[in-house]
Amino acid sequence: MARMNCKCGNILSTTQVPNDIELWVYTDKEWEDIMDCEMLIPWEIPLPTYDVWMCPKCKRLYVFEEGNNVPIMSYVLEND
Repeated sequence: MARMNCKCGNILSTTQVPNDIELWVYTDKEWEDIMDCEMLIPWEIPLPTYDVWMCPKCKRLYVFEEGNNVPIMSYVLEND
């Protein structure tokens, strides 16, 4: 996936690399497994389980699973 519309109307796109939309988010266990290796080679670091996109306009987060083009979760900031 490289493009989608946020619920706030902003267009999110990850076609440009690097970009400010896609976040690299690892669980603590995933990160520990990466750090446990003997020698860390950057291009051999596995991708995280979840792909997370953040809208720069409303800060809403969209969480995708590998192979799924539809978010499995979304989060929005609460208003006080």
